[in-house]
Amino acid sequence: MSSVKDWAAPNPITENRSGLIGKSVDRYEGRLKVTGTAPYAYEVEPPAPPAYGQMVTATIARGRITHIETQAAEQSPGVLAVWTHLNVPPQARRGERLNPRSQRPANPALASDRVEFYGQTVAFILADTLENARAAAEKVEITYAAETAVVDFLASLDQGELPPGEEDVHIGDFPKAFAASQVTVDETYFSPIQNHVQMEPCATTAWWDGDKVTVHTSIQMVKGGQHALAETLAIPSDRVHLITRYIGGGFGGKGQAYDDLTLAALAARAVGRPVKVAYTRQQMFHGTIHRPAVQMRVRLGANADGRLNAFALEAITHCARHATFTEHAANFSRNLYAAPNRLTGHRLVRMDIPHAGAMRAPGEAPGMLSLECAMDELAEKLGLDPIELRLRNEPDVDPETGKPFSVRQLEQCLHEGSQRFGWSRRNPKPGQVRDGRWLVGMGMAAAIRGNFLLPAKAGLRITADGVLTLTQGMTDIGTGTYTILAQITAETLGVPLEQVRVELGDSDMPPAPGSGGQFGAATAGSAAYETGMVMRRTLADLATGDPRSPLYGADPTLVSFANGNIALDNQTETLAALVARSQPEGVYVEGSISPAADARDYSQHTYGAHFAEVGVDVVTGEVRMRKMFGVFAAGRILNGKTARSQVTGGMIWGVGTALTEANTIDPRFGSFANQDLGTYLVPVHADIVDLDAIFLDEADDKANPMGIKGVGELGICGAGAAVANAIYNACGVRLRDYPMTPDKVLEGLMAKGL
Repeated sequence: MSSVKDWAAPNPITENRSGLIGKSVDRYEGRLKVTGTAPYAYEVEPPAPPAYGQMVTATIARGRITHIETQAAEQSPGVLAVWTHLNVPPQARRGERLNPRSQRPANPALASDRVEFYGQTVAFILADTLENARAAAEKVEITYAAETAVVDFLASLDQGELPPGEEDVHIGDFPKAFAASQVTVDETYFSPIQNHVQMEPCATTAWWDGDKVTVHTSIQMVKGGQHALAETLAIPSDRVHLITRYIGGGFGGKGQAYDDLTLAALAARAVGRPVKVAYTRQQMFHGTIHRPAVQMRVRLGANADGRLNAFALEAITHCARHATFTEHAANFSRNLYAAPNRLTGHRLVRMDIPHAGAMRAPGEAPGMLSLECAMDELAEKLGLDPIELRLRNEPDVDPETGKPFSVRQLEQCLHEGSQRFGWSRRNPKPGQVRDGRWLVGMGMAAAIRGNFLLPAKAGLRITADGVLTLTQGMTDIGTGTYTILAQITAETLGVPLEQVRVELGDSDMPPAPGSGGQFGAATAGSAAYETGMVMRRTLADLATGDPRSPLYGADPTLVSFANGNIALDNQTETLAALVARSQPEGVYVEGSISPAADARDYSQHTYGAHFAEVGVDVVTGEVRMRKMFGVFAAGRILNGKTARSQVTGGMIWGVGTALTEANTIDPRFGSFANQDLGTYLVPVHADIVDLDAIFLDEADDKANPMGIKGVGELGICGAGAAVANAIYNACGVRLRDYPMTPDKVLEGLMAKGL
């Protein structure tokens, strides 16, 4: 394993001699995407004309299938097969693993007559065209024996239990300290169900060649998908070739495999031809995961000077009855503010609804909607500026573990954001700034998101023309992974960016953990860097050991790489010339990265500060964004353009979280009320004006060799709370039930007599 000492040493990235790291390089695959020539999973051209699959889904929340009438569907034009639980090809049982090292267990489709949630796949149609498959699907008639289902979260809060393997975290004596505090806040906040609504639905194109299946699918984790399909089909994982080159958005919702992958592979084997299967937009809402609702109670106790004496955040969330997932909405708070007496924990309600799962910044995104508003409520009671309250509670070490921070620039984010945003213009008294019929206010919130490094590998080949090709079983879900890996490789080997090729998303390539958890760039990038360093040493040995090279006999540790050349003093040759002469078939190497032995000795996080200005219409209760600004500290920034795009995208999502985004359960069916983009409301261009973000200079040598961290989830953390705090400053209406829709705001305005 690498050590922190090694990571702190100078290297080609920290020296940044070519200036590629941090540069706002255009997207590597951008032209392919804007011209429509980047094939997504459903668009891949198979080796023969495909058949098309259509899923039929359950219309009850819980119960059994008592009868399925499929004769009309089977006789429908172009139909090749109709499957139900009665005749689906054999699969492994749910949860089984033939290989104990598999990252995912079997996940069979159409496994039994049991219905566990509305929208569960209960039948499958395969036809010669998509239109024929959909027409036949309408002819399947299903009879159910419905059972009593738990679908109302708020009515089921008393059923909450400790999540498996978890306990509440107690530090000091919270009850005693809270009771003794001079100023207190005790409020409850609610964040609703949210859906990922990626532009690209989950989809798979599959075909078989003998006993090996090739699947092009839309998934964030290559090895996870490969292993899940192999276990489901009960075949060795090396018989599953999974490819996921381009992904039209993930946000955690494609972190696992779904029925499209399983059914496409099964059907392709059954009919001996390629098969395409995709979820409809409506099916995506139920057949894939969602962010669960969370109710959060925050209790803060402070002395008169604003220093926290007691701190508690307790969250209740929900999951599907047989698929445990906990939205850890309290975890982030354990590392954010100093307080000697603390209580944090979670409760989990099991329900008969579609599966809950990870969604951009799981935990922090809903959790910070509570704490960062509670901090503002406490600041008002204390007569302190909200920024000043946060600064007074800035910890010297991690508040829970006592570990030192690797790098913590939250204070700098707050100061820089305050100056650039114009926070000094804020009137601390709510409802004092008017612009016609609009009341105008400002709000802010802190941001935090943990930093992670996972094991990963990469491969690198250089050919006789000097072109370097990086290969890695990593994914790009629209974040810019292709681009930053090209930049890292070019910088490490000292070649122009045009000499680098990047190939991703293939289970035959050296494995990487995939995109998720904000660990993608740091993990995949560190593996790419280490592989580049292996290539540097290999080429240095090749040059200094070749009598035909001008570097022959030199110390290989002293050579340099720049401008496509390998050199020492005034002796130089191009990499292309070296490889063409010495290894005309090319040179291939692999490298890997693992967390440092002492990585857990430090508290590692990314930080930020959000600032928002809103207008509230006193007649309609409508809230309009007027300005938003974020300052972030997230390690070394690899690409200024893609990094800014990630955090501003998160900020925009935060606006949606605060103002529009929610789903509810129809108690009659256990279904989501909103099942398309016409009713599930996300921000559009007209909703977002004057939004910007910057990064502070930072390099965290405790994190990885390049000092980089992730940015994909940090932008949403706290963003919605900044909007909520701005609404209160504008009109004096404090809402704790997200989203803050016009009806809720108007009710608050009317209650205040405005």
